[in-house]
Amino acid sequence: MEKDNLEMILEDINGKFDLVLEGYAALDKKLDDRFDELNEKIENNSFKIEILNQKIDGVEEKLTEKIEGVEKRLTAKIEGVEEKLTAKIEGVEEKLTAKIEGVEAKQTRRGDGLEQKLSNKLDALAEDLSAHRRDTEVHRSYQVRED
Repeated sequence: MEKDNLEMILEDINGKFDLVLEGYAALDKKLDDRFDELNEKIENNSFKIEILNQKIDGVEEKLTEKIEGVEKRLTAKIEGVEEKLTAKIEGVEEKLTAKIEGVEAKQTRRGDGLEQKLSNKLDALAEDLSAHRRDTEVHRSYQVRED
């Protein structure tokens, strides 16, 4: 009976091996399915990331263009304002220069007039002093000394 028992035990072991192999095959299939799902998700995410990168690049280009456009417009406006201010400053400078020159001419005329008046007064004073001296010398009792 040992042979019959051994055969039964071998058959039982063989059946259990078949069950273990079936279990491994089922697990292998599940792992393959999960691996395929994971690969599909990774590919899907990679595709989405690539699309996002393209969108980001597009946004960056648009923003760069807008910034450059704003910079050009601001530069043009600043240059226009600078030109206007320069023209106004030059106009004010010309007006002030003309006024200063007018004031200088007026002061020069006043100074010349004052000089002439003082010269006339000094001449008149000198003439009065000479007349007084002559009158004093006529009266000999008075003597004028120059110290």
